[in-house]
Parts: sequence; C-alpha cells; structure tokens
Amino acid sequence: MDFSIYLNSIEIPDFDFDSSATKRQMGDFIKVNSVDDGMPDLEGMQMAIIGVTESRNSVNNYGCSKAPDEVRKYLYRLFLVNENMNVADLGNIKAGYNIEDTYFAVKSVAEYLLKNNIIPIIIGGSQDITYANYTAYENMGQVINIASIDSSFDLGNAEENFNSRSFLSKIILHQPNFLFNYTNIGYQTYFVDSQAIKLMESLYFDVYRLGVMRNNMEEIEPLVRNADLLSFDISSIRQNEAPANVNTSPNGFTGEEACRIARYAGISDKLSSFGIYEINPDNDINGMTAHLAAQIIWYFMEGFYQRKGDFPHKQKDNYKKYNVGVVNNDHPIVFYESLRSGRWWMQVPLNGESADKYKRHYMLPCSYSDYESTTAGDIPDRWWQVYKKLM
Repeated sequence: MDFSIYLNSIEIPDFDFDSSATKRQMGDFIKVNSVDDGMPDLEGMQMAIIGVTESRNSVNNYGCSKAPDEVRKYLYRLFLVNENMNVADLGNIKAGYNIEDTYFAVKSVAEYLLKNNIIPIIIGGSQDITYANYTAYENMGQVINIASIDSSFDLGNAEENFNSRSFLSKIILHQPNFLFNYTNIGYQTYFVDSQAIKLMESLYFDVYRLGVMRNNMEEIEPLVRNADLLSFDISSIRQNEAPANVNTSPNGFTGEEACRIARYAGISDKLSSFGIYEINPDNDINGMTAHLAAQIIWYFMEGFYQRKGDFPHKQKDNYKKYNVGVVNNDHPIVFYESLRSGRWWMQVPLNGESADKYKRHYMLPCSYSDYESTTAGDIPDRWWQVYKKLM
C-alpha cells in the first residue's frame, strides 16, 4: 500500500530526546516515517502509531488537531517498553479537503494495518475519528465490540450534524452494521440524559458510572478485554490532571487510573486498535496532558508485551471448567478459568444459526466476582445482556 497519499512524514528533531549514553529511549526504537528516511518497512511490526491532525468536527475543542506531535515529544523520551519492541510511527494523516476525506484516509490505513495484524494506535484529533476507525473493520468479516472511556455517551441528537459528541449514533446507524456491543466506562450522570441511559439499555449496551468503576477498578479489566476497539476521551480524566480540554470537569479518572485502564487494554488478546482523543495543546499546562497521554500509550504498549494468548474460544485445554447450576435457568452457566493468567470467562449458549457469526462473542470475559455471584444464585447482568442479543 502506498501510504504517501494519506500520510505526512515527520521531522525527528522536533521530538527532542537525548539518549546518547544509553540508546534506550522509545525514540531510539520506534521506526519512523521521517522526512529523511521515508516510510519504514512494516514487516514484523506489532503496533503502528498514526497521528490524525483533524478537529473540524470537534465540539469546543478545535486545537486538538495539534496533539499528535505534542504527544510524540513526551512519548519518544520515555524509556523502552520491551527489548523485543517492534513499533512503527507512520506520521500524520493528511487532513482532507473535506472531513470525509480524512475519515477515508484513517479507514484505509487502519484497515491495512488490521489485515496485517498490526495494532493501530491513533493519536487524535477529535473523538469522531473513532467512527473512521470503526469503519476500518467493515471488510474484516466479523462483528466487533467497542469500549469507550468517556464521561458521556456521545449519542448527540438525530437532528444535529455529525461531530465528536454524536459519533456513536453514526456508528449505530452505519450500514452494514457490524457492531455487536458498545461499552461505556466512566460516564458521569450529570452529563448524560436519563433518556440516553434508557436507550443504551434497550440496545443491550453496557454503561458503567464513574463512581462504580473507581470503587472497583479490577472490574474494568474484563470490560476492556471484551473490546476490539478502545476509544479514550482525555476529558474522562479529571481536569487538574489533564487540563488540555475545555470539556473536562473536576471529576473523572485519575492519571494513574487512566494508565491502568490502558494496560488492561494492552494485555487483552482480543483488542486490535486503540485511540486517544481530544487533547488540546492550546489549553495544556506545561505539557501535562500530552505527557500523560504519552504515558497512557506507554502503558498500553507495556500491556501488549504481557499478553498470554489465552482467549478460550480457540482451545480450552489450559483452563479449569466450572458448571454452575442456577434455579429457573434451563442450563448451567459454564465458567472457564485460565491456568496461564488466572482470568475468567463465562460461556453464553449459541444456537446453530448464530454460532459461526458470533463465535468471538459467546465466550464472555468476566471476573471471579461474577462466578461468586452465580454460585449464590444471581446471574450476572453482563451474561444476560449477551444472552438477549444472541437469542
């Protein structure tokens, strides 16, 4: 694929890092689409960074188009994630004459990477780029799950133009539809219309309040593990730790919690693309938000190199199997515990017609607490949500 029609190369000196003594910083190891050397060979690459300098559909945050290079300044200074790191930086997507041209460029590049088992790491730009990332899966022949770390649902109104606050509606309405599930992690109730919550429930989507998640961070891991695509809105982080967005608020995840979520995403064998959005350098303070975004990406990469390859729909030899009978349920609920990682899944029954289409979704990531509640006679809500979709 000729990436030059979609991507601008970058100037390495712009991202100052001094590793003359050790040669151990990220900037020493990332293969860069630079002005001097051109596009790197992608053979053997595991992840690829894509900057998207686009903010025309941003709501009150137009300067976020400047974020990719600001984040790189801090990312390249961080020390090496792994000795066997194979990461490319493809540069920045050229902003199209129309914003639809930008979306098409993101889709085309991300689709190529996905088909070659390279994880796109997208640095936006505004969060409507998530829609372009979603469409990259259109020709993959599978339905996918999206997880969004966000203080609201970004459903927007049916009457308004498409923007960073309404991209989820466009995803839901996109044809052909290949979205199986959407999970919001960290919504704040005062930013969400109660009717929107009812709509999400009617669609059997999973939505989790910020307070519930912060009180039990371990429960975020199976939610992220169930996603193919993760979209991270920087405004989900509290304002005093990520000020580079006019839409942030005093409440939100902490920077440490954001890095923890990114690591959960990295260790997920299923997750195949990651995007971080809405960082506006014009509103940053001493580069605080760009530095945090770089650390979030670092933790995602660090998690990737801890993957166990234990997604159990492929084979179940390395698992403990538990059959839990539940009163008034026709069949026992089957749980699997990985002997490699200690992670849990629960099996949702499939009928013959849907078995092939949904084979990636009937093994539902869960936690030990789900197993405990089932043994006590309570079927987990997330099991019911998927069961209703599959029936």
